[in-house]
Amino acid sequence: MFRIGIGYDIHRTIEGRRLFLGAEEIPYIRGLLGHSDGDAVLHAVCDAFLGAISEGDIGECFPDTEAQYQNISSRELLSRVYQRVKERGFRVGNIDIIVIAEEPRISPFKKKIRKNIAAILKIDEDAVGVKAKTNEGLGEIGRKEAIAAYAVALLLKETKGALR
Repeated sequence: MFRIGIGYDIHRTIEGRRLFLGAEEIPYIRGLLGHSDGDAVLHAVCDAFLGAISEGDIGECFPDTEAQYQNISSRELLSRVYQRVKERGFRVGNIDIIVIAEEPRISPFKKKIRKNIAAILKIDEDAVGVKAKTNEGLGEIGRKEAIAAYAVALLLKETKGALR
């Protein structure tokens, strides 16, 4: 048995914050506005996992109205979500991610992002795909006012140590 989930996240860019994407700090003059560290990549992966196990979305699990999540690392959020996935008896088949940003260029960081996500989830790096796109100057992303990410996750059901 398998489950597929899709996730999406977008955050405004603002001055005075560090930029985290895929648990990688990327040197840039702007960061992402968010209640947590604003890592749109990890938030999209969280939503993909939560969708696959039918447990809502990241905002329901970690509401921005709760002070305990203020400035929390998205690494921690992903770890907590993946714990739910494992408790439901699933493991990752693969994750495919698209990062959409006009600036900064994401391509030089794709391998690090893959490595970070694989390390957080304790899975093989080849189970994580990362692509980088621009918005061709269109909309808030094209105006460099935001960065977005999509993620699709395939989860595989395990039973007594074997796939079902």
